[in-house]
Amino acid sequence: MSTLVEFTASLLLVAGGVFAFIGSLGMAHLRDFYMRLHGPTKATTIGIGCMLMASMLYFWHRHGAPDVQEMLITLFLFITAPVSAHLLAKTGLHMKLERADKTRGEPLELRDEEVGDNPVPHPGKGDS
Repeated sequence: MSTLVEFTASLLLVAGGVFAFIGSLGMAHLRDFYMRLHGPTKATTIGIGCMLMASMLYFWHRHGAPDVQEMLITLFLFITAPVSAHLLAKTGLHMKLERADKTRGEPLELRDEEVGDNPVPHPGKGDS
């Protein structure tokens, strides 16, 4: 049984390392602020979650009882990562950060509102 637990924990550690590396690489290589949010908030969060699960599994098997601190860290991580990503994205939209040319679509906050035949620019858009 010990070999199976160690194998599963090491597999989770390797998977966590790969996800964390991919998230960090994405943050370094993606083109604009909005794309860069995906690296740390998606892949790196899953990577750290895999590492925490490996640690929980190993020490649960070793000590015979689950470790509450690691469970709380995992819960806190999975709750706060999406919230912080959402707040960063909204701040980027509010500050009207530039997007890469290859980014498809336009957020609702940056679109021109049309009233009749005359488009009404979004407040603050085009101000110098």
